[in-house]
Amino acid sequence: MLDSHFIKDLPFVMPICNVQKSLYYPQDTTEMTSTQFDCQYCTASLLGKKYVLKDDNLYCISCYDRIFSNYCEQCKEPIESDSKDLCYKNRHWHEGCFRCNKCHHSLVEKPFVAKDERLLCTDCYSNECSSKCFHCKRTIMPGSRKMEFKGNYWHETCFVCEHCRQPIGTKPLISKESGNYCVPCFEKEFAHYCNFCKKVITSGGITFRDQIWHKECFLCSGCRKELYEEAFMSKDDFPFCLDCYNHLYAKKCAACTKPITGLRGAKFICFQDRQWHSECFNCGKCSVSLVGEGFLTQNMEILCRKCGSGADTDM
Repeated sequence: MLDSHFIKDLPFVMPICNVQKSLYYPQDTTEMTSTQFDCQYCTASLLGKKYVLKDDNLYCISCYDRIFSNYCEQCKEPIESDSKDLCYKNRHWHEGCFRCNKCHHSLVEKPFVAKDERLLCTDCYSNECSSKCFHCKRTIMPGSRKMEFKGNYWHETCFVCEHCRQPIGTKPLISKESGNYCVPCFEKEFAHYCNFCKKVITSGGITFRDQIWHKECFLCSGCRKELYEEAFMSKDDFPFCLDCYNHLYAKKCAACTKPITGLRGAKFICFQDRQWHSECFNCGKCSVSLVGEGFLTQNMEILCRKCGSGADTDM
């Protein structure tokens, strides 16, 4: 049977963005009134001072930091306008606080993985969370592709055919105790061929007279119906369903003329090239059973001793 397997892409490095805040010094304010150059919130004059422009409104640094600053996920302090604000999924960090949750090394401009709300560098993630390759036992690094099959994981380059050593990828495979095989190698090394259609038997099959058939190819030699999970008889090494065998080859009961199959331990009586079902072997006159009893013959008729006495009979 062709086994099912697939590729998984591991969690990769997460993008981080730097929240931009533009600080300005006024260069030319000769055409602006003092009220036009006041802080939008506290109304203090911004002439000659640093300020922040947000949504076309001016804010002094103190008011901007108090009103608009994001709070750092790590230290819980505001990220003020003169600091870099690193953002990931609506969470914010100071540049100095943006570190691996486990080893505490900086993650600035480095790859990282988010795991259960924690940020981990790739080394810590690999040691803590990554799968180990079933073949080489090494860590399957984040961002790489891994093969999953029967609850185990492989590097894509380690998931190879046991015979030809070529990567299997997502191609069909057949698994044995000795390893996984691509279909061509399995057919070459292990496969049996159906005695009827001559094609490979990948699973199951029926053995008869040291020959193997697909289940769907094991047919009655008479009517051609499938014999899988059916009782059958054979004649000259050919299989037959019971109906065909009985019709073509079974001996007929001298009394009822029905086939004598011999199935399920059925007994029959044979005498002078004639056969009877045991339940049909009765006296031709009084119908008493003659199984295990002495009997006489008169012409072609079988008689018990009582009915046959005095008649012109043969013993």
